[in-house]
Amino acid sequence: MLCVLALAGCGLGAGPVPKSVTLTVTRNFGAQLVRSWSAPSVAGQETVMSLLMRNADVSTRFGGGFVQSIDGFSASTNPSGSPVGWFYYVNGVSAPKGAAETNVHAGDRIWWDQHDWSQTNNVPAVVGSFPEPFVNGIEGKRLPVRVECAAASTGPCHMVAARLQKLGVLAAIGAIEPAGEPETLRLLVGPWSQIRSGPGTTAIEQGPRASGVYVRFSASGTTLTLLGERGQAARVLGAGTGLIAATTFGEGAPQWVVTGTDPAGVETAARAFDQATLENRFAVVLAPGGGALPAPAQG
Repeated sequence: MLCVLALAGCGLGAGPVPKSVTLTVTRNFGAQLVRSWSAPSVAGQETVMSLLMRNADVSTRFGGGFVQSIDGFSASTNPSGSPVGWFYYVNGVSAPKGAAETNVHAGDRIWWDQHDWSQTNNVPAVVGSFPEPFVNGIEGKRLPVRVECAAASTGPCHMVAARLQKLGVLAAIGAIEPAGEPETLRLLVGPWSQIRSGPGTTAIEQGPRASGVYVRFSASGTTLTLLGERGQAARVLGAGTGLIAATTFGEGAPQWVVTGTDPAGVETAARAFDQATLENRFAVVLAPGGGALPAPAQG
């Protein structure tokens, strides 16, 4: 038992006990909730692995560095033969280190999800831990936030900034820049046809293998194809469709998009920029009329 705890990081270090931490375990890109803890058991300076092991039934492999199963759900293959594994996110960001090497900080939202990784084993950022990473930041460091808009005077631009302000996040508003500061959280707001040329948005156009976002826009940006977990086209949506998603470019901070196929879609997405809509979603597509669809599509 001592050996297992040593491999996982026993969480009894001299560092401060992280407060206001949450822990969530889901399956299938957040579609199925396994368990959640609004106040998990914490002791000393925890790592992501030690926090999980303290609160759930966990088995590991490769010397304790990788999770094999949580509460009986194992990494293996699904009925279609696709590989299924466990992945974790801290404040909506895929950490660059293993779970046993990543410390937990105050306010962190830790999220483990078991999903099909046949299309990509790298989903660098997700929206389902909102209001993180805007409130508590990344690795214990709160970052500056910038809302970049195709048209700064539009309602969706100010709506997104106002939602952040209510959370105590002061965000600068400005025009879309070709490349932002690597240590700044950026939210791009506007129709896809007007925000698509940036480094992060270009990755979204290339599909999940490049960005971890399971959608594809048409060449004109006026239609959006929602993809399933194996990359198949699940639904094509046109006018009035919105998208809220996150990805990264290089080693910089996550870049979010609040976008759509047209101005109506952008407004729909901006209105859905809240915790209730985004919770436990990797990305969200807003169908015309406001129905929220998880991306990737399930079923």
